[in-house]
Amino acid sequence: MTALAVQPGILDITPYVGGESKIAGVRRVIKLASNEGAFGPSPKAMEAFRAEAGELHRYPDGGCTALRQAIAERYGLDASRLVCGAGSDELIGLLCRAYAGSGDEVIYSEHGFLMYPIAAKTASATPVAAPEHDLVANVDEILAKVSEKTRIVFVANPNNPTGTYLPQSEVTRLRAALPENVLLVIDAAYAEYIRRDDYSPGAELVEAGDNVVMTRTFSKIYGLGGMRLGWAYCPSGVAGVLNRVRNPFNVSSVAQAVGLAAFQDEAFVDKVRRHNDQWLAWTSDELRKLGYGVPPSIGNFILVRFPTGEGRDALAADAFLKSRGFIARRMGAYKLPDSLRVTIGLEDEMRAFVGALADFADAG
Repeated sequence: MTALAVQPGILDITPYVGGESKIAGVRRVIKLASNEGAFGPSPKAMEAFRAEAGELHRYPDGGCTALRQAIAERYGLDASRLVCGAGSDELIGLLCRAYAGSGDEVIYSEHGFLMYPIAAKTASATPVAAPEHDLVANVDEILAKVSEKTRIVFVANPNNPTGTYLPQSEVTRLRAALPENVLLVIDAAYAEYIRRDDYSPGAELVEAGDNVVMTRTFSKIYGLGGMRLGWAYCPSGVAGVLNRVRNPFNVSSVAQAVGLAAFQDEAFVDKVRRHNDQWLAWTSDELRKLGYGVPPSIGNFILVRFPTGEGRDALAADAFLKSRGFIARRMGAYKLPDSLRVTIGLEDEMRAFVGALADFADAG
């Protein structure tokens, strides 16, 4: 037995487990488990990666200056209020460490991203789940959970793993009703996929006050999950805090160069978005025709819901899919044991996936 004392909450954490990548005995694996970009990184990003090979002995720019300036110019933001991180996961963790601690509470929606409760517990804070309505985060349920102990509210918009979203009006209503000493963090990891008049990633709410942060990532539409790169737009005070608690060289020079190249390759991003629009709709429609439940999604993934009968449920479907070489993501950890989350991949992958689930339905 060790005599070392662990901070409260740490041993209550169930470690995050990423999506699987291999299936024993299967030559061609189609991985649809981790919401990775269907086309991978852009050619310009790969070129930038190769160009950095001779500079690996150099420390990176600790302020990510070029990348922050490019983001600021594209979106009309204040570069001094942008903070880059090793994925938005790091920024979520830093916000919890900076603004929540023992005795504090962190609110997130019932089926929200698992990193929110993990980050809260890492900071010795208590995560509090607010019920969703029809797999959609609900502002009134979130507000009902707010107490004097609340320090942070996380809202993934759109939400992972459900793919549902809150319109701009509802997020604005949430912000207006929160106490000024509660930080609202809008996780807009999938914002680049979305073109809807009633949706906003949240930058205007950051501009409007001192207690809203918007986080974004390069892991999704830019296809850079392996680079670990994200950014946050913050009030000046919050940016100053994050720059104090982050590591001085938290984003590698390679990630900065590759991220900048990917960000500037707008033609590639448009291609990815158009592909996702087409095959998200097609896959959803085809699976509904087969009798599966598929809630509307605006991300690059769908939630597929299965009946509860033995041999027909999500676990059986997952095993069947793996026998065909497909890796989806089981959702038991998100309190959705009847569901699999499926990334939108390439055309041939989605056609083959729908075919496999058609065979699974026929087998029953």
